[in-house]
Amino acid sequence: MKRKTAGELSLKAASDSCKYDGREVAEAQMWDVIPQALRNARDHIEKIDEDEYCVVMVRASDPLIHGIVRQKFYSYPYLPSPRPEQAVWLYNKKLDALRFLWSLPPAKVMAAISEATVIHKKWERTKVWCDAFFNKQFWPHIRKEHNLDMLAELEFLNANREKLIQAGCKEGNTLLTDSFDFSKITVDQVIDSNTAVGA
Repeated sequence: MKRKTAGELSLKAASDSCKYDGREVAEAQMWDVIPQALRNARDHIEKIDEDEYCVVMVRASDPLIHGIVRQKFYSYPYLPSPRPEQAVWLYNKKLDALRFLWSLPPAKVMAAISEATVIHKKWERTKVWCDAFFNKQFWPHIRKEHNLDMLAELEFLNANREKLIQAGCKEGNTLLTDSFDFSKITVDQVIDSNTAVGA
């Protein structure tokens, strides 16, 4: 059976008039997220020469298909820079287990939670993370909360600069990637994003 495209699924979801409980949807998504995070961690066992490392999930909306949210997973040998719509776990190779470190909501929600003086109990932990983020105290807070001594990305690179240079890494400015040139798209190539197209 042919798998439906993201566009076809988006069109079907847009026509769905049922009301869903956001908490139930989030809980259902979590059952899928943990196995993917663990799979990503295991894929990096031979690539990252550390007993423990971070697995990161970033959520992003699709720029072309309304209602589609993509989840990207990657592993880091250090604490990644915090950003909105991010979840981070610590993977232990010997235990083959993940330990949850933090999760940040979308930027607008982060700001609203951080500015709030009264917060619902379920948001208390998130408020502490958001406050630490905006007060530029994120790393000290995360290390204290989880009893970690793991370095952050910039700290790791600075601490290992000589080793990295000896290993062949070159110092220099990071080159920016070329952004997509939307001027290459002509009007007759644009298709209504709410119309599913079959192959």
